[in-house]
Amino acid sequence: MKFSDIEFDTYFKNYPTQDGFFGKYGGAYVSPELKNAMKEITEAYSTICKSSKFISELRRIRKEFQGRPTPISHLERLSGSIGNGVQLYVKREDLNHTGAHKLNHCMGEVLLAKYMGKKKVIAETGAGQHGVALATAAAYFGLECDIYMGAVDIKKQAPNVARMKILGARVVEVTEGLQTLKEAVDAAFKAYCNEYKDAIYCIGSVLGPHPFPMMVRDFQSVIGIEAREQFLEMTGELPDAVVACVGGGSNAMGMFAGFLNDPVAIYGVEPLGRGETLGEHAASIRYGEEGIMHGFNSIMLKDENGEPAPVYSVASGLDYPSSGPEHAFLHDIGRVKYDVATDEETVDAFYSLSRLEGIIPAIESSHAVAFAIKLAKQMDKGSILINLSGRGDKDMDYIIERYGIR
Repeated sequence: MKFSDIEFDTYFKNYPTQDGFFGKYGGAYVSPELKNAMKEITEAYSTICKSSKFISELRRIRKEFQGRPTPISHLERLSGSIGNGVQLYVKREDLNHTGAHKLNHCMGEVLLAKYMGKKKVIAETGAGQHGVALATAAAYFGLECDIYMGAVDIKKQAPNVARMKILGARVVEVTEGLQTLKEAVDAAFKAYCNEYKDAIYCIGSVLGPHPFPMMVRDFQSVIGIEAREQFLEMTGELPDAVVACVGGGSNAMGMFAGFLNDPVAIYGVEPLGRGETLGEHAASIRYGEEGIMHGFNSIMLKDENGEPAPVYSVASGLDYPSSGPEHAFLHDIGRVKYDVATDEETVDAFYSLSRLEGIIPAIESSHAVAFAIKLAKQMDKGSILINLSGRGDKDMDYIIERYGIR
C-alpha cells in the first residue's frame, strides 16, 4: 500500500481496523484471559468515547485542570541563529499540567477505568512523565496507582520518582535485564495479568495490544488539533514541516493527527544515541524489522536470536526497542519520514533552546529540536513546527552531571 492509496479525510474511521490493525501492524497478541480483558476495554472505550457526558467531562478537565489549550511559541532568536530566514515554532506541551503531554491520555484512561468500575491503575514509565501523569490522574479520580520503573531510570529521574510518591503512587523498582523501559513494561504486564479484574493497565504510549494504540492516539490528538488551528491563526498558513520525537510515539501521533491530510511534511525523530551499532541507539524504525512484543506487531530492534535487542538513549523516555504500530504503518506508506538525532546533537539543542529562548526542554523533546535545526539549515525558506513534548526539569541534574554546563 502507498500513501496515494489512502484517503486521509476518512483515515481515522478506517485505521485501525476493528481488530486493531494499521495495515499489517498492531493487533492484540495476548493470552486468552487478557484477550477478554482487552475486549472489555475496547467495548467500554467504544461506548464511552461517543458519550456526550464523557466528552464534556474530558473537555472540562482539559480546560480547568490541565490548562489546555497549550500555546505555540515562535522561537525568534533560535531561528535567527540559523540565519537563513527559516522560522521555528514549538507547541508548548511543557506547559500542560505535570509538564508534558502524558496527562492528555492519562486523564482519559483513568476516567475510562472509573467508568469500568476499576479500583486500581497500573503502568510503566521510563522518563517518569507518564508515571507522574498517571499518579496525578489517579489522585484526581481517587484510584490506587502502581508504577513500574527500571532501576536505571529511577536513578536518572529522581525528581519524577519523588513526585509520583508525593502524589500517592507506589513506585515498583524493576531490577531485571537492562533495568530500563522495556523491563518496566514486562513487569507491569506481568502484574496486570494477575490483577486485570480489578485494575486497568494504562499504557504510556501508542503501544501494546489493541485498543491502546488507538485510545492513546485519540486522547493525544488534541495536540495536533489545537496546533493546526493555532498556527493558522498566528501565521495565516500551515507550517512547511511538523517535527516530533518518537520512542513509542504518543506525542508524535498526537501532533501528526492534526496534519495527516494537509500538504505538510511530517518527520518523526528517533534516538541514534551513541551511534549505529546495535545496543548504542533506539532507532527501531530506521534499523529494525517486523516483530511482535508486548502484545503488538510493529517494527522492532532484534538481537541475533530474534529477541528484542538491548537499546540505549540519553533520553529515558525513548529507550524502547520498538515503535507504535501506527508509526510503522505511516513509515511504510511514506506519509511520515523518520530520521534520527544523536545524543550530542540532542544535548546541544537542549542548551541552545535554554539559552536562546528561556525554555528548558525535556531531553526527549530535544531530539525533535535538534533535528528541526538540521532541517532548517537545509531549507531556504519556510517554517517548522516542533512538538515540545515536555519540560526538562527532570533531566537537569543528569545532564549537568554527565555533560556539564555548556
